[in-house]
Amino acid sequence: MQDRVNNFLVPPYAYFAFFVILWCFISLIISFVGGWHALSRRFRAQSEPLGDTRTAGPFFYGVQMKYRLGYNNVIRITAAEDALYFSILFLLRIGHPPLCIPWKEIQFGRTKFLWLRYVVLTLGEQERIPLRITERMARKLGILERLPNSEAQTAL
Repeated sequence: MQDRVNNFLVPPYAYFAFFVILWCFISLIISFVGGWHALSRRFRAQSEPLGDTRTAGPFFYGVQMKYRLGYNNVIRITAAEDALYFSILFLLRIGHPPLCIPWKEIQFGRTKFLWLRYVVLTLGEQERIPLRITERMARKLGILERLPNSEAQTAL
C-alpha cells in the first residue's frame, strides 16, 4: 500500500513549474483583455524617451485600462516631448512589451468615480483603449497642462 502512495507524489519542482506557467498565462490574458496587446501591434517602443521627461510610477499610483483592469503599482509612465512611454515591472512583462504612443494618437478627457477624479487618456486613434490615471499622476507627468483650456481650469 505504501508503494502505491509514493508513486503518486509530485516532485517539488513540478509545483514551481506549474506556478510559473500559470503566472505567464495570466499575464498574457491580462494583456489581451486590458488592451495592451492591441496597442503593442502599432506602438511597441523602439527607442528611449527624447528630450525633457517626467516619470511616474510604478508604485503608489492608480492606473486602469480597458474594463477597469487595474495596473496599479506595476506600470511606469514617462511623458516625453515626442510621446508617452509605458513599461511594466519585469515580473509581469510577459505579453506587455514597452509602448511608445505619440501625443497625436492620444485624446484627453476627465471622469469621476465616487470621490476620485481621473484623467482619461484614449490611446490610439484606431484602437481607442481607455487609460484612467489619477489626477496626482497626471499632474506629475505634466498631462494636466496638455488638457484643453476648459478642462485644465477645472483641474486646478
